[in-house]
Amino acid sequence: MPAGPPHVVSGPEPGAPVSTWNIANALTVARLVIVPVFIVFLFVEGQGWRLAALAVFLVASITDQLDGWLARRYGLITDFGKIADPIADKALIGSALVCLSLLGELAWWVTAVIIARELGVTLLRFAVIRHGVIPASYGGKVKTVLQILAIALYIWPGVPEFARWTSLGLALLVTVVTGLDYVFRAVRLRQVAKRSRA
Repeated sequence: MPAGPPHVVSGPEPGAPVSTWNIANALTVARLVIVPVFIVFLFVEGQGWRLAALAVFLVASITDQLDGWLARRYGLITDFGKIADPIADKALIGSALVCLSLLGELAWWVTAVIIARELGVTLLRFAVIRHGVIPASYGGKVKTVLQILAIALYIWPGVPEFARWTSLGLALLVTVVTGLDYVFRAVRLRQVAKRSRA
């Protein structure tokens, strides 16, 4: 008997509405739920708990990459995801930075610079949302990966300080540069929206 056509997995038909409740958004919400677990593990003394905190942090970070890939691969991109995904990222990164600073392992000025940038970009997105949604840029994704790497090296016991500071310095540089890029993109978005209304 001849074989049937190969099974192809695809997303919704072009133009079809995408449900907010999809696997990509579910992973984003799960990342938010994992954050308190990570915080508890990080504050419990003992190398085993420290490694557990690292494992939870890395699992949460992987969901960041996975939900974005699923959304693009299967056409599950929604306005909720565009907003919730970066918020979940900021909750994870921000909590890690604050906890490390509270533990005396990371300078507060570093935490302040990164969190100020993240909050500023989030507020900027909400300020211009009536004109349109600013999706995460490629530079923003690189910034997130570099921040994850730097934080992981700080959580991991026994990593040389040189390796920690090198990764953190690069993450800080990209964080500031991409923050300025979001400002320029928001300004352009407002200008385009005003010209469209005119």
